[in-house]
Amino acid sequence: MKTKANGITINYQIDGPEGAPWLVFSNSLATSTAMWDGQAAALQSDFRVLRYDQRGHGGTEAPSGHYAFATLLDDALGLLDALGIAKAHFAGLSMGGATALGLAEQHPDRLDRVIVSDSPCQSTPQSSQQWEERIAVAQQQGIEALVEPTIERWFPPETVAKHPPHLDKVRAMIRATPVNGFIGCAAALADHDYASAATSVRRPVLFIVGEKDGATPAAMRKLHDKVAGSRFVELPGAGHISNMDRPAEFNRALRDFLAA
Repeated sequence: MKTKANGITINYQIDGPEGAPWLVFSNSLATSTAMWDGQAAALQSDFRVLRYDQRGHGGTEAPSGHYAFATLLDDALGLLDALGIAKAHFAGLSMGGATALGLAEQHPDRLDRVIVSDSPCQSTPQSSQQWEERIAVAQQQGIEALVEPTIERWFPPETVAKHPPHLDKVRAMIRATPVNGFIGCAAALADHDYASAATSVRRPVLFIVGEKDGATPAAMRKLHDKVAGSRFVELPGAGHISNMDRPAEFNRALRDFLAA
């Protein structure tokens, strides 16, 4: 399904019974609503599950140029408004995780419980440089040149060596990402900081991260320490796309947190 919000056409999918609590899932860079298939299947009996493609991804419009992260927050709010959703649980991974924390800081009245997965929620000089390098690759060589390097960053070597089916699903999502969308959102990721204001968050927050997601577990432990009453879950053996690496454990953590 599609609707106009914040000046663009946003693609979304709804599962679950009318009248159930809303649970929104926000995708990472170079993925789509399909990254949340496992979560929607597991949780749609108890929640009205809303998945949407972030700006420039999946079936959502992909304007040219660099996007500001504030625009991604406005997209999410615009979608909630368009669908008449006053308040929702909100979950996001990587880019979607930063979206979740940014909304919790700036629009707490629109959120209930918040799940931040596999995101330090801020850029650094080093990460900004890396994003600029990836933007250059996308501009000069296209998305295909980013597929395998991205898989190698996102998943532990032992996972890649086993060739589990979800890796090909992720490869397909990366390949389907419009160049405009990748460049726009990569620019947003190169210049954002929701970690500094994390102490202001008053919504219940679950921080969940793959054990083998590079330096992200340590960064997210620091976020957990900043947010009073928050929970922290580290998924053994999981990489950056932890919900697809360890779906059963990820879903259990979400269900326990949302039921608290």
